[in-house]
Amino acid sequence: MGYLIAGNWKMNGSRGSAISLASGLVARANAAQMQLPGIVLCPPGPLLPTVISAISGSAIAAGGQDCHAKDKGAHTGDTSASLLADIGCRYVIVGHSERRADHGETDAAVRAKAEAALKAGLIPIICVGETDAERDRGGTDAVVTRQIKGSIPAGVTAGAIVVAYEPVWAIGTGRTATSGDIASVHALIRKVFGGEVSVLYGGSVKGNNAAEILAIPGVSGALVGGASLDLDDFWRIVEACPHGK
Repeated sequence: MGYLIAGNWKMNGSRGSAISLASGLVARANAAQMQLPGIVLCPPGPLLPTVISAISGSAIAAGGQDCHAKDKGAHTGDTSASLLADIGCRYVIVGHSERRADHGETDAAVRAKAEAALKAGLIPIICVGETDAERDRGGTDAVVTRQIKGSIPAGVTAGAIVVAYEPVWAIGTGRTATSGDIASVHALIRKVFGGEVSVLYGGSVKGNNAAEILAIPGVSGALVGGASLDLDDFWRIVEACPHGK
């Protein structure tokens, strides 16, 4: 099970910056004298064709930031997993904490989106994680257990999905969980899932802390937010992946 570094650009970027960042990553990946992890770029939907064109022919993959549970229909503003696959995506993020909070997405809704992604041939990156209030009352394990059981499609194989643990209180705050906390939750996720599924860590991952985070037992990579918008910082995270895993 190799490492995966996924960049979630959220609602940021322009055509110009997307071309610059994506082509810059391709150039560095082509020139790299080391074994690289998997790299996925998840820009805003309108920028996906631009990014897919820029990474064409490289080992870098593209992913959507969300998808609808239905394949088509009267769902204004939404995008189907099948359309993401059709334009060249290989991954899609589902259940990000910002979707759960801002759009009221439940575990059942996230599971339905993950099922749609799998049906379309995409690899869903299924996000779980507790809020600061849930953490403060000692509810981390219960929340993550509930989300894993409710958000991951039944019977799915480990290689078909990726899980991302993102403690909500650490996203964009500059705070990160301790190494012990991260190792504990990643172990819990695999225990609840019942297998060696790939588990990324997300939550203020940057070039200056990536090596420490990626060396934690059970961490399979990172889901990177703000740092993925900076070519140098994102590349430092890519380079920080241990070799040979």
